[in-house]
Amino acid sequence: MATVKQQTKQQVKPGEAVADVRRDQMLVAAAHLIAERGFSDTRIADVADRVGASPALVIYYFRTKDSLLTEALRWSERSFYSGVEEMLQETPSLRKRIENLVDACLPASKDVPDDWGLWFDLWAQAFRHPEVKKDRAALDQEWRDLITRVVQAGVDAREIEEVDVADFTIMWTALLDGLVIQLALEDPLVDAATGKRIALGVAVKELGLR
Repeated sequence: MATVKQQTKQQVKPGEAVADVRRDQMLVAAAHLIAERGFSDTRIADVADRVGASPALVIYYFRTKDSLLTEALRWSERSFYSGVEEMLQETPSLRKRIENLVDACLPASKDVPDDWGLWFDLWAQAFRHPEVKKDRAALDQEWRDLITRVVQAGVDAREIEEVDVADFTIMWTALLDGLVIQLALEDPLVDAATGKRIALGVAVKELGLR
């Protein structure tokens, strides 16, 4: 199967390019609407209205409202992972990489990022809908794979001793998720500085970072 990089401009038909743009417009609209109103109060018709399309066209691209939610979250995560990959290229130190990941997950701003709201709605839907549960697992695994890769690179570079990378990844990503929820709900005991201190402290201790 050809990768995106292997595809030439000549291989992409004009109609396909227009379809991709239209689809991305719908994902942008869905991501913003769900962040503003919540998943339950966002209708297919609302997304269609925002991009000047028919509800039938939105359904054509995404089939169901649940699918639209998961695809909107995937779209919103693109910029996050793009930024993380750039950071990894520029930051060889495991300690600094961990610090940067904590900063990316727990921003100091009091404004809740749009993608947090999408994640909260996805978790709620996944609790009761098997198909969404599968999508949730795939999205979470992408995040865990990234942490695994970062930590394993530190082991391979002998920055840290051998550790159970899989166990650390599950524990640390769950910790970050929990701290994100507390910050979003404005828990009186958990602000950004506290969350970062806890997340970094656990990573330093568990990985034996200097």
